[in-house]
Amino acid sequence: MREEATAFVPGHVTGFFSAHPDEDPTKAGSRGGGLTLTDGVEVTVEPATETTVVLDGEPIEIDPVRTVLEALEVPARVEAESDLPLGAGFGVSGAMALGTAFAANQVFERRRSRNELVAVAHAAEVEAGTGLGDVVAQAQGGIPIRLEPGGPAVNELDAVPARARIEYVAFGELSTADVLAGETAKLSRAGEAALSRLVEEPTLECFMDASRRFAREAELLTPTLESTIEEVTESGGQASMAMLGETVFALGTGLSDAGYEPSVCRTHPSGAVLK
Repeated sequence: MREEATAFVPGHVTGFFSAHPDEDPTKAGSRGGGLTLTDGVEVTVEPATETTVVLDGEPIEIDPVRTVLEALEVPARVEAESDLPLGAGFGVSGAMALGTAFAANQVFERRRSRNELVAVAHAAEVEAGTGLGDVVAQAQGGIPIRLEPGGPAVNELDAVPARARIEYVAFGELSTADVLAGETAKLSRAGEAALSRLVEEPTLECFMDASRRFAREAELLTPTLESTIEEVTESGGQASMAMLGETVFALGTGLSDAGYEPSVCRTHPSGAVLK
């Protein structure tokens, strides 16, 4: 047993998705497209007599993290640090679950493979209702295209072969669990159409266009998000909504050119790693 281990997991912004439930959480998930970010979550795990979870110095309950530790049959202290806001569409809960899986596997010498750990974290997210596709995307990195849902044993992934500067502004939180627990048929139809467009033309420009159309067709845009995206478009940029949060993300200097003071990062070249 080691004293501690730390993993870094990139943030993930979903541009569009379709929901695919299944009784087996390792087979449930989403199809869709997104961006992984150099802004992410650093997760440190150390042995403890009982499990505690801390985010940016504050105790917090993140159900997927506890589920991951239960699956690995270990109690631990989990400390996470991130500049990304929770509940704003950046996959923070998924990142914490995946980072916990990687770091706990190292600390407690559980001898699980990468795919096994991704499956554990993915299932924990699905069971908690906090995400359907963040974990598998964060494990891969880049600009992943989720062609088939589920964990590593059943899903199919591709990617847009590009990198980009990304700007984002978070205005508030939306409940992923509430959206996923509601009627998702219309949302999923819009997501399938968006995926078809991106598969036909796997470019960043097409991803952004498909994401904007999805946000409108799925009727997820708040007035604030809609006006911000319009301002970026009028300034010659490309922007859309982060699923699922009250957040706008843009390529290049789109938000800056529209007069905002955004956070700035880049797409992440690879997936989650131990440090």
